[in-house]
Amino acid sequence: MSPVRKAMSSLSNSLPLKHGLALWCPHSSSLTRRNPSSSIQFRSVHRNFVVASSSFSNDNREFVIVGGGNAAGYAARTFVEHGMADGRLCIVSKEAHAPYERPALTKGYLFPLDKKPARLPGFHTCVGSGGERQTPEWYKEKGIEMIYEDPVTSIDTEKQTLTINSGKLLKYGSLIIATGCTASRFPDKIGGNLPGVHYIRDVADADSLISSLSKAQKVVVVGGGYIGMEVAAAAVGWKLDTTIIFPENHLLQRLFTPSLSQRYEELYKENGVKFLKGVSIKNLEAGSDGRVASIKLGDGSTIGADTVIIGIGAKPAVSPFEVVGLNSSVGGIQVDGLFRTSIPGIFAVGDVAAFPLKIYDRIARVEHVDHARRSAQHCVKALLSAQTHTYDYLPYFYSRVFEYEGSPRKVWWQFFGDNVGETVEIGNFDPKIATFWIDSGKLKGVLLESGSAEVVSFTRFPCQLAIWLHSCNCLPSM
Repeated sequence: MSPVRKAMSSLSNSLPLKHGLALWCPHSSSLTRRNPSSSIQFRSVHRNFVVASSSFSNDNREFVIVGGGNAAGYAARTFVEHGMADGRLCIVSKEAHAPYERPALTKGYLFPLDKKPARLPGFHTCVGSGGERQTPEWYKEKGIEMIYEDPVTSIDTEKQTLTINSGKLLKYGSLIIATGCTASRFPDKIGGNLPGVHYIRDVADADSLISSLSKAQKVVVVGGGYIGMEVAAAAVGWKLDTTIIFPENHLLQRLFTPSLSQRYEELYKENGVKFLKGVSIKNLEAGSDGRVASIKLGDGSTIGADTVIIGIGAKPAVSPFEVVGLNSSVGGIQVDGLFRTSIPGIFAVGDVAAFPLKIYDRIARVEHVDHARRSAQHCVKALLSAQTHTYDYLPYFYSRVFEYEGSPRKVWWQFFGDNVGETVEIGNFDPKIATFWIDSGKLKGVLLESGSAEVVSFTRFPCQLAIWLHSCNCLPSM
């Protein structure tokens, strides 16, 4: 019997677990960790009381959050919970909207009008985690000052001031950088900015894409990651000719195994989606009207397209905060386990933060909503209270596709942990399937398709997960 099969046998046949399979989880007392080393020395935080002055444009100056996404919304809620928001907190955003649950933009927001698309104010934070809907009125009621459509252009860390695009000067006592990421773009010289070419990071981007989809006939999605998968599934809801192009050998190669990718690719093909795998793009070509009309591939062939969505990744939005210290390996702003930067009183959370991933003993950046929520809450609690325990995060990713009204099958996969080691795949994808990553006898990662809400908690507690697998006949007899 192979080491992997032995490990799975112990998972399926023993409670408590025996035979040497150490089920890995972030709070396991048997897991020995050491703190990742860092060249940046983090000092204790000193928050200064800010004296009122007419030279500053913000009334609330004790705490300032820069950014208008998930992390900002959840940080605001935590300030309110601690009674430290009213008259003290200011949020500065480049967007026109109060913080919202950004994942909706590539899911329900893109549904056609006859399939009940998501719209604001329906998905303001913090509804994604079952919390209160924080509309613009909510921020007013809580005494939180909001500055919209006026991004920060510079920072003076000595004077503790920010300059925003309008030229106004803001003062802060403690600063939380929650700027997230920007979409990776094709260069203009190869057509990356042609009309009909779209990138999705905010509501305005999504609105522009919806306008194109309403008139489109042939859609091409560039990128085989989860953003590309979600946008392609939404295009199917519009009954459009849809093709996904990517240079890798299979869909979502950084996470899915080849066999798992094949199952999802077959599902997409059943919905009419075509794939061009292992190809490169030379340039995007415009038609006589100046809009994108085709894509020229590396081999010289072309594919027609009147709407192109680029989903090739994202870059941490560090500007203009480079002065607080960047991480050269994973990008983003370097922080410690309490999300403190190298400059006292300045913090960074969410996608932009390069933090110690304690369970793996390495520095990481995580671009997903679960981390944005949790990091923001942890940071604010550490800032406002005596909390000193460092962030101990179990990476979690999920995606939902084909969820619109009338879809023959709704898909929801969830991944916990790390995709390292050998894999065991259980189930037939009709609809459930589970993939386990096992390394040196330890369960390192789990991907579950079509699991119920209870599976989320089960996956964080592996013994309960084993019970669930037995109950749905996912585990084979050994």
